[in-house]
Amino acid sequence: MSRPTARARSFRAQLVVLTAAVTALGVVVLTIVVQIVLEGATGRSVDTVLEDRTEAVISSATSGAGGRLVVPDSRLDAGVAVYDDTGRLVAGSAPSADAAQYAALATTARARTVEPPGTEERRIRAKPFRTSAGARGVVVVTERMAPYERGERLALLVCVGAGGLMIVLAAGLALWVSRRALAPVVAMTRSADDWSEHDLGMRFDPGPGGNELATLGRTLDRLLERVAHAIRSEQRLTSELAHELRTPLTAVRLNVDLLLLDPDLTPDTRERVQEVQDAARRMASAIESLLELARTASSQAMSGSCLLVEAVAEALGPGDHAGVAVDVAPALRVLLPPALAARAIAPVLDNARRLAGHTVVSAGLHRPGFLALYVDDDGPGIGPAERERVFEPGRTTGTGAGLGLPLSRRIARSMGGDVTVGDGPLATRLVITLPTP
Repeated sequence: MSRPTARARSFRAQLVVLTAAVTALGVVVLTIVVQIVLEGATGRSVDTVLEDRTEAVISSATSGAGGRLVVPDSRLDAGVAVYDDTGRLVAGSAPSADAAQYAALATTARARTVEPPGTEERRIRAKPFRTSAGARGVVVVTERMAPYERGERLALLVCVGAGGLMIVLAAGLALWVSRRALAPVVAMTRSADDWSEHDLGMRFDPGPGGNELATLGRTLDRLLERVAHAIRSEQRLTSELAHELRTPLTAVRLNVDLLLLDPDLTPDTRERVQEVQDAARRMASAIESLLELARTASSQAMSGSCLLVEAVAEALGPGDHAGVAVDVAPALRVLLPPALAARAIAPVLDNARRLAGHTVVSAGLHRPGFLALYVDDDGPGIGPAERERVFEPGRTTGTGAGLGLPLSRRIARSMGGDVTVGDGPLATRLVITLPTP
C-alpha cells in the first residue's frame, strides 16, 4: 500500500485558515463601522462645541452707547470675531488664514457652518443675533479638527491592533480545538494505515457511544470487514487455482524429465524439450510465488530479500539475451523473495523483448525505502491514453492472455511498490518500483 509523501492541505489547516479569514473579515467590517461612527460623532462634537462657543458669546453681548455692540474680553477666545449689522468688526479678531472667509460670513442672515479649504482642516460657524436692546450682529467662531482627528487615528490603531490580536487568538483557538477534536480521527487513520500493512483482522471497536466519531468507527469496522472478506476470498481463489495448476504442471515436468533421458533424441528435439523444461520450471516457480502471496494476509508477513541483478537475470531466463543491456548495480537489493521479484519483473521484460529490438534495464533510488527498475525499449511505444489500459487484465497486443502486466503490478503493489509507464530516452519506459530492505 503506497502512502502519501506529504499532506498538501489538511482539514485542520483549512479550518484554521478559514477561521482566520472570517475573523479578519469581521475585524475589517467592525473597523470600518467604528470609523464611520467615530467620524459622525466627531462631526457632531465639533458642531456642539461651535454652537456652545457661539451661544456663550451671544449671551454675553450687550449694547453700548449709540447702539454699539459690546462683548466682554473674557468671551473673546482665539478665532472669535463679532461683527455689527453692517459687517464691521467690533470685537475679537479673525485668523489671518481665514480673514476672507470671516468677512464673507460677517453679514450672513442665517446660521451657517462651513469648512474652508486648506492644509489644516477646521470648521467655521457664523450665527446672527440680536441683543435685548435691539442691536444686531454676527458671531463667527472657528474650531480646529486636528485634536479630534488624532482621536480617530488612535481609535483606528487600537482597532487594528485589537483586530490583529483577535485574528491570532481565533486562529490559535481553532488550531487547538481542531487538534483536540480531530485527534481521534488522526489516531484512527494511523491505525488503519498500519493494519492495512500488517493485520487486516484488527478493528476500531469504538463501543456503544453515540457521537459522530463512534458512528464513524463502527462504519469503518463494517467496511474493513467487507474488505477483509473480499481479500480472503481472492486469496482462497488464487490458492485453489494455483493448486489446480500445480498438479498438471508436475506431470508435465515429470514427463519432460523422462523424455530428456531418452538417448535417441536428436539435438534439435532435445533443445526444444529443454526449452519446455525451462518454461515449466519458471511456471512452477511462479505458481509457488503466487501461492505464497495468496497465503499471506499482508505483504509485510512475507520474508526474504534478494539482489536485484539476480532477480533480473532470473526474469530474463536462460538463453540468448541479445538486444538486452542490463545496467544494475550489484549491491542493490529488494525486499521480495527471489522468485516473486523475478515474477514482478519478467512480464515487463518479456513485453519489451517481444516488441522491441533493443532494451535497456537500469535502476536507481526512487524514494526513501524504494528503488525503481527502469525498462526502456525502442518498440512502438505506449500512448498517453493507453498508459493505464495496458494494466487491465485481458488486454493484449495479439499474443498471450494479457495477464502479465496486471500480475506484475499486483505483485509490486502488494509490497507497497507499483508498475507504471513513464517517460524515458527510448520509445517506451516501464518503471517497476520495489521496496528495499
